[in-house]
Parts: sequence; structure tokens; C-alpha cells
Amino acid sequence: MVAMKKLLISATLFFTVGSLCAQTGVGRVLMLRPDAFPPTQETVSGKALTMATTVEEMASWDRYPTYETYLAMMQRWAIDYPGLCTIDTIGTSVQGRLILAAHIMGSNAYQQVRPQFFYSSTIHGDEVTGYVMMLRLIDTLLSSYGTSQRLTELVNTTDIYINPLANPDGTYYHGNHTVQGSRRYNADGIDLNRNYPDPFGGSAKNLPQENEAMIDYVSAHQFRLSANLHGGAEVMNYPWDCFTSIQNPHPAASWWKEVCQRFVDTARAISNSHFRDVNTSGVIAGGDWYVIHGGRQDYMNYYHNCLEVTMEISSVKTLSTTQLCEYWRFLSPSLINYIAEIHTAPLLGVDEVVSQQEPMLDIRPNPTGDMVWFSCPTKGGVELYDAQGRRLQLLPQGTQSVSLAGLPQGVYLLRSGSATAKVIKR
Repeated sequence: MVAMKKLLISATLFFTVGSLCAQTGVGRVLMLRPDAFPPTQETVSGKALTMATTVEEMASWDRYPTYETYLAMMQRWAIDYPGLCTIDTIGTSVQGRLILAAHIMGSNAYQQVRPQFFYSSTIHGDEVTGYVMMLRLIDTLLSSYGTSQRLTELVNTTDIYINPLANPDGTYYHGNHTVQGSRRYNADGIDLNRNYPDPFGGSAKNLPQENEAMIDYVSAHQFRLSANLHGGAEVMNYPWDCFTSIQNPHPAASWWKEVCQRFVDTARAISNSHFRDVNTSGVIAGGDWYVIHGGRQDYMNYYHNCLEVTMEISSVKTLSTTQLCEYWRFLSPSLINYIAEIHTAPLLGVDEVVSQQEPMLDIRPNPTGDMVWFSCPTKGGVELYDAQGRRLQLLPQGTQSVSLAGLPQGVYLLRSGSATAKVIKR
């Protein structure tokens, strides 16, 4: 296997939700979110799930790659597009499969500092439509560089990272040769999208291996806009997932609605029947659909000031390979446009993403290199947590400063009772 830069080789209980509903505190009936239930496998009898065993067999984009073919594709891009594409190893899964990201960046002469964008797919291993969409997006951005003015400019002005497969053990649950029988969970039976640190009062998680690797990866970057791709419905789900929009609207809610509606409208202009199975607009605040805790979307928005949305892009989780090209046809313009939204994204301050219901600790300076001083509006000690939800220090009552010396760069949380503040160490 050729070495490349940065690659470390080392039923349906998605019950029938039409008859099920949830009710918000204001009496509005909402359809239950399909991934809120303990799911079983989708029926795959009669469904085409053709596998590509070579990179060449992926040329028509009407197959799923075997795991080995996936690795070969990522390697091939790094080899064929030196200086334009490198492959990062985010980490490994429980069973030792690689979790990879393609890093695409254009001419250094064009712009020295670019905003960082992140796409990630298939955190639920059986939701594989996004897996192929992300592979094809990587190929499109690379093959169009220098020939498409628009895509060349997008790559030149944006630092793009794409992780096509976040849960390889779930996707290849029955072996590297097939996605048939893929499952939602990782090899330890853990739902990765319910086991991120919860910023709104949830207990600290015993992090799955895949999530710990992803947290380390995003902590080493400064992603400004991102998306997590799912299947099982077709809707743009914007934050928060922990609250309804009435309880605690996201500070960028108006911007989210506009961006999500542009995504949906662009897709519908090509194929009008999509993004209609949750509501008529195809856009919803996560908690208005169904409240969940421990999801990656809220983690990214809160702890990293990264505007992340959940894209539910196919009503069927494991899409027939005969439909993959059709989904690319109506989704690809929206997926490309969403990357460009990074250049209009609002810059949220560290205080803006904290729940509006919580009192704030007054801290300074922020960001900081070492010491942080604060005044505490509540009685009691002050706790310091890292971005993974682990308590690092318990400071006694009356303490007015804390040293971050010896701690790595990243985001930390100070909490005293219900008063909170995020601290960024540079």
C-alpha cells in the first residue's frame, strides 16, 4: 500500500412514525424523530447494494466501496493531487479501521488565512447515503480545480476538510466487503451521536473511542462551519437539539433558517419531491423535532463556536445503489453551496452560545494564554472542565482566578452552580 502524507496506516423500528407524535409545551404536534427510537435494520431484500472492489469500479458512482476500496480512493486522491489534497488520520475505530479526512486547500498564493470548513458523514453506520455523497464531493472539488472557475475559487478561499465515514465499524459490521447488514452503533454497541459531552447539564460521558478521536481532531482545528450528514429522513436540522426553539433559540437561528432554506430550495429546484417527510419547509430546529442529548451538533456549536447543522439527506438510511446518482444530481449543488456559506457565517462570541437561561461568570481575559480572573455571582466553589466534559479542578469558594498553565490549547468551561463561562486558551 502506497504511503501518503499524513495518512497513518498503522423492521424498521424506525417504527412507522406517521402515527406517532410528540407534543411541545405550547401544544404544537410534531412528528417524532426517527432516530429517537432504538432502531433495527432496514429491510434490504430486493435492494441493490452493489459493492466496488476497485477504485475503477467507483467511476460510475453507482456502488458502495468496500473498506479497502475506500482506503485506496483516499490514497489515490492524495497521490493524484499533490499540494491540493492530503489525507488526515483522525483516529481509529474500536476494531482498528481508519477514520480519515481529506484536506483540500488551493493555492497558497491566493490567500494566506482561510476559514476552515468541515463535512462529516455516517456517524450512524447504516446511514450511508452521505458516505458516497462525500466521496463524490471530494472527487468533484479536486477534478474541477483549475477548470471550474467557481469551484477553483471556492477551494482557493476555503480550507475544506471532508470526513466521509465517521463510524466504519458500524458501516462494515458484517465485514469489509459489504455494507449489507450495516448498523447504527459502533463495535461496542454505542450510539456515537448520543455520546458527546452535553453542554446543557448532562453528565460527563465515558467517551467512545471514535468520539474521543474526533474531539481531539476538531480541537486541533478552528472549524467555523460544519455539517454532520445522516439518513432516515430528509430535513435540515439546525441547533439546538437539547432545547426547543421557544425554550432557548440558537443565537444564529435567523441565519440558520435562511441557510437551511437555501439548501432545501436549491435541491427542490432540481427534484421537487424531496425534503417533505418531516414538514413542508424541509427545515426545523432540532429540539422542535425531537429533543436529544449528547449529540455532536450541540457539542460543536457550544464548545467550539463552530456552526454545525445536521443534514438528514435521504429518507432511506441504506439507499439502493441504483439511486445514488439521482441523489447526487439534486443534492450536489446544495452541498457545494453550503461550503460557500462559510463566507457569510456570523462570528459568534464565546458568550453568545451559552444558554440564555444561565447566569454568566464574568471572566477576563478571554481568550487567554494562561491566567483567567473572574467574579462569581453565586456562592460555592468553581469547577473547571475540559471540552470532553472531564472536571480538571475544583476551586474553593472565594477563588477569583485560575491558571491554565500546562493545559493544551482549546476550549474550557468554568462552572459555579448554574453560572457558566467558556474560556479559550490560545
